[in-house]
Amino acid sequence: MQAFTTLNGLTIPLDRANVDTDAIIPKQFLKSIKRTGYGPFLFDEWRYEDVGQPEMDCSHRPVRKNFILNQPRYQGAEILLARENFGCGSSREHAPWAILDYGISCVIAPSFADIFYNNCFKNGILPIVLSDADMDVLFEEVEAQEGASIAIDLSTQTVTSPSKQVFHFEVDDFRKHCLLNGLDDISLTLQQADAIQAYEEKRQQEAPWLF
Repeated sequence: MQAFTTLNGLTIPLDRANVDTDAIIPKQFLKSIKRTGYGPFLFDEWRYEDVGQPEMDCSHRPVRKNFILNQPRYQGAEILLARENFGCGSSREHAPWAILDYGISCVIAPSFADIFYNNCFKNGILPIVLSDADMDVLFEEVEAQEGASIAIDLSTQTVTSPSKQVFHFEVDDFRKHCLLNGLDDISLTLQQADAIQAYEEKRQQEAPWLF
């Protein structure tokens, strides 16, 4: 997992509440268990005029020009703004996979669905909770200025708006440590590789019939 320390990126203001995981990545894409390849299908039903299917070539699909991801000014964005209860619905981990594969590594909203929130951390995405008032400021500034970027600093737990207003956010110490060091569940386990190996060797001597 790639470490998350700081980010100064173009921002997409998705001004919608209760965005569920089926909107983020529709159910037909759950057939695959690969973690990559979902970026072109992020918000598929909102983004395209037709119905997407796995492995489909999206380069010639008819797009909904008014949908924000299709607007030229937001191409290459790395941060997503949203409203309350982002990531509600089913617990599919494909939702953060699609967001990350699109190129977004930070989502800022007033609240998140619990399972989606946890899955973000496990996949290298920083979900930031800010108040409705703070979100209003960010939305207003990003929408007002083409090319506006927001700066994120995980070590100081700050969000800096395009006008340099600074907002502080809370994050669990353990999750912060994991993101700063790029540690997913497998990486955390491998930190104990020597102890695991020692246990296996001892166990093999004590109960050789199990091996």
